[in-house]
Amino acid sequence: MSEPAPAGLNTLSVGTDGPRVAFLHGLFGQGRNWTQIAKALAGPDGTGARCLLVDLPDHGRSPWSEEFSFEGYAEAVAATLAATAPGEQWVVVGHSLGGKVSMVLALTRPELLASLVVVDIAPKDYGDLDRFRGYIDEMLALPLDELTSRADAEARFREPDPGVKAFLLQNLRRSGTDWSWQANLALVAADAARGSDSDIAGFPDLAGRSWDGPVTWVAGGKSDYVRDADVADMRRLFPRARLVTVKGAAHWVHTDAPAVVVETLRRVVRALG
Repeated sequence: MSEPAPAGLNTLSVGTDGPRVAFLHGLFGQGRNWTQIAKALAGPDGTGARCLLVDLPDHGRSPWSEEFSFEGYAEAVAATLAATAPGEQWVVVGHSLGGKVSMVLALTRPELLASLVVVDIAPKDYGDLDRFRGYIDEMLALPLDELTSRADAEARFREPDPGVKAFLLQNLRRSGTDWSWQANLALVAADAARGSDSDIAGFPDLAGRSWDGPVTWVAGGKSDYVRDADVADMRRLFPRARLVTVKGAAHWVHTDAPAVVVETLRRVVRALG
């Protein structure tokens, strides 16, 4: 059942027994994007885990913020985890934007984490949101006041890749005859307009902090988000980081290679003893 967490972020729980595992999605995603992975991890054939699929601020059914901040996102997640399971530690899994949030969480609230899994992102400034600018422009161009149905929206949306189209249009919501974007598109568009000064594309300077807990760093073999040059910075922040490269997978590693991701997470959970 989906319900607001006590701290205000919307969550979905999967599984009833085992270690706590929280999933943080990427830009324009939502917690339920990880449902398949969570069910496999929590199910009878899995390790056994209590999974929490979190909608980050400005995404899914979670509240919007007035300005973007990795530290603000991380603190909202920290409050949600602490309220959901007081005194317990979590395996935190973060992809892309969620991966950066999870790293900031480990560096600022280390007492909450037993282990960290970072999926296809590095702790660096990517310069701008050019990778996502086309998606942002497509979403802004969709004439919400003219839409008659979801099929109409799909026909008008220009994205040629059916997978990407479905991923982005999951953010489209209807209330009566009114349509709106569930994600805080205005905030992301304003950040993208800043070009190389984008906060979302960057990574905060956390004054030399590091976290010495276990970190599994998962990279897509066909993705360019993680490069050899990123290893030194990752291990400066996370000395115990272990890089796992998934052959044939692009940026959405958990979509391209779900079985590999599930097995990787099973090993992480089992290592907790």
